Amino acid sequence: MEPISILIVGVGGQGTLLSSRILGQYASHMGYDVKVSEVHGMAQRGGSVVTYVRMGESVASPLIEAGGADYMIAFEKLEALRYVQLMKKSGSIIVNTQRIDPMPVISGTAKYPDGIIEKLSALVETHEVDAAKAAEDVGSIKVVNTIMIGKLAKTMGGDKTIWMEAVKACVPPKTVSLNEAAFNRGYEV
Repeated sequence: MEPISILIVGVGGQGTLLSSRILGQYASHMGYDVKVSEVHGMAQRGGSVVTYVRMGESVASPLIEAGGADYMIAFEKLEALRYVQLMKKSGSIIVNTQRIDPMPVISGTAKYPDGIIEKLSALVETHEVDAAKAAEDVGSIKVVNTIMIGKLAKTMGGDKTIWMEAVKACVPPKTVSLNEAAFNRGYEV
């Protein structure tokens, strides 16, 4: 089996790192070799964050080269566009419809691009998820990441029970039922 390469992109504070831990836990539950590489920009100030996760029978490196990612979880649309060149043509992007303006847009020196979803869809299979609304519907905006993991699980396939075990292993015990609801909501979106 060729390793599966997953890219997680967003901005600081969106839960991208917890998502990478859940993916690592899922890979471990499946008996896969897994490598994770976290790249932080100005993560604490809302800057770009990208994480590479590779899993399979044998994985030599966590890095994903241009055209090498099978899946992308994008917590913000512009971040998906920023990293789309890393996707395989046969890959899938799961993109949160949320918009978070970067500092140049906030300061007025740049304009947030129009038509991002259309641009992504022209390049690779793209699944839109209003994860913020779905998270609010289940009880907390803080579970956007688990909504996105649920959608990835549905897209990738695999045993839903193993995915859920990975989520439970990574979230605080007092939030397990909330995260279960969020995972199931993402799985159904």
